[in-house]
Amino acid sequence: MAPRALPLLLLLLLLLPAVPPCRAQHWSHGWYPGGKRDPGPAPAPQCPAGGAGRSLTSRPARSPPAAMLRALRRCRPALGLGPPLGPVPGAVWGPRLVPARGRKTRHDPPAKSKASRLKVPPPVDPEELLVVKERYRQHRLVLGALRAEFRAEVLQKKREALLAQEDSAELREEHQRLMAWNQEENARQRARREERIRKEEEEQKRKKLRVAENKARVMEAFLKEKEQEILQLQEEAKTFITPENLEARIEECLDNPRNYNFAIDKDGRIVKRTVLS
Repeated sequence: MAPRALPLLLLLLLLLPAVPPCRAQHWSHGWYPGGKRDPGPAPAPQCPAGGAGRSLTSRPARSPPAAMLRALRRCRPALGLGPPLGPVPGAVWGPRLVPARGRKTRHDPPAKSKASRLKVPPPVDPEELLVVKERYRQHRLVLGALRAEFRAEVLQKKREALLAQEDSAELREEHQRLMAWNQEENARQRARREERIRKEEEEQKRKKLRVAENKARVMEAFLKEKEQEILQLQEEAKTFITPENLEARIEECLDNPRNYNFAIDKDGRIVKRTVLS
């Protein structure tokens, strides 16, 4: 491998003197981007290193653009930075005089080409919006629970620190007394609640028993009524026409004819009757 690399190294050494040396490099400094300078010592700074009393160096061979001058005129000149700027080449200015590189301030009116432009927000997917809202809601719930937990922990630590002070004995006694009263009150309320629940259960049992008795009485009356109807129907069935007494009933109807062709008045009296033929 060494014999192959030796010719390449010799070729590189022969071509190296043919490359011309670089005497300048690209450089952007201050308000004049894209310039070139020698790679020697650094130029003098354009802005003051200390207070406002020092003079500022500038490039006398180039004047600021018109747009930059308009922007500079809107600014209030600083104290001790030289005379106001103008179209005179070589004017002295400082970085505190320029709010932006020839840009408009926020108080300037919009451009004529953008006066009628309406800023329309980007479209939002309804399903994605619902998902995002639900996730935000869950996020807020989780953070709220965490904050409540931390707040309770901080309050508990404060109470413990308060109990650990000089008068902690009195506070502990007061706390124990209040806790004992609280337990007694809880026991009394629990007894009252149990008594009330027991009475409610007994009342429910009595109500269920009354409802069952009423249903039994109604069913008994219904059965008696149906028995009476059955007995009455049995009595009426004795006069029904059957195949056995059919001939006798026909003879009885022929012997005793009845005329149902008649008219009655408002009082129910028969006022007219046709004569049977």
